Amino acid sequence: MIGFGGYVASGFEPVAGAFEENFASRGEIGASFCAYVGGERVADIWAGAAAPGHPWSEDTLAPVFSVTKGAAALCVQVLADRGRLDVEAPVADYWPEFAARGKDRVLVRHVLSHTAGLPSFPRYWELISFDGAAGWRRAGEIAARLADAPLVWEPGTRVGYHSITFGWLVGELVRRIDGRTLGSFFAEEAAGPLGLDFWIGLPDEQRGRVAVLHHDPAPEFDLMAAIEGPGNPAGEALFIGPQGRPPIDMGNDPVFWAAEQPAVNGVADARSVARMYAMLAGGGELDGVRIVSEESITAHSAEQARGTDAVFGGVSRVALGYGRPMPGGMSFGPNDEAFGMQGLGGALGYADPKAEVGFGYAMNQTHMEAGTDRRPRALSEALYASIS
Repeated sequence: MIGFGGYVASGFEPVAGAFEENFASRGEIGASFCAYVGGERVADIWAGAAAPGHPWSEDTLAPVFSVTKGAAALCVQVLADRGRLDVEAPVADYWPEFAARGKDRVLVRHVLSHTAGLPSFPRYWELISFDGAAGWRRAGEIAARLADAPLVWEPGTRVGYHSITFGWLVGELVRRIDGRTLGSFFAEEAAGPLGLDFWIGLPDEQRGRVAVLHHDPAPEFDLMAAIEGPGNPAGEALFIGPQGRPPIDMGNDPVFWAAEQPAVNGVADARSVARMYAMLAGGGELDGVRIVSEESITAHSAEQARGTDAVFGGVSRVALGYGRPMPGGMSFGPNDEAFGMQGLGGALGYADPKAEVGFGYAMNQTHMEAGTDRRPRALSEALYASIS
């Protein structure tokens, strides 16, 4: 294994073994893993190659795709905890233009729980898609298109993963209420106080630290064949363009990193993801820094919807912006109380309040498989075996 580094606490050696086995038998190229238990960091390790000829180092960052949604959910949680946002209020109370075409019935809770019925908007590819990076920074135009878009289903009646629109909807809510963009809000209200190297809108000077993503050489699931592009509900929800360019390609584009797309374009290290979730697993406080109340964690991690996903098929179980574990779906260790998010290709972050675990995993070799990737699953198993 190339360039193994970091720290594992006494008693947690099985975690290091699982991490090494990811490289030996599970196709890992470069990765980082971090875990907190009871507010203490018990593992913080990295290894492999960030890019050809460049080892993964302590400060290497990686695109984490939908792990970003957990950070976006935290921003809304902060606003709700401070009494500035009501999750039971209509979105249009904060964003009046959004009431067009019957969307006055969409509540903030519907947006957070992927039940709003707005997984895309008509002819999106004329403005933005994964075919090119230029449109991802046109937040004002995107918000206007969403405000004018029709609903696909009656709010609250189905759960369907809003894989991309979740970020713009939540981002616009934060901007309308607070005045800051969600990336700035997260940086100032969460990342800064907690010391997170987690960016939604990566500054240009940080580009040199980002690992190069690799396509899965032998995917169990061919994403692009399954979703196609415009005309396919899943392809439209993923904003696949007419050229059919896969999202992994965009994950290597610095223009994409610089945008603020709070659903999919976060760039982080495993340590920062684990710290964010360790704070949530610890009742809203870590190292003497309180971000949210314990009561808000209970409310925002509570199940809101579950069932067959109306957009992608498969199973979904969701809280207020966070995913919840479910057989055949996301896996966050052995305890049902856990909540978090996984990213396209394998990245994972979660909080387990029962075991007081904060978990973060980031990598550059993407794997396409149903449910949670085998590599973080192996790390979870080793971590909990060490706890028990």
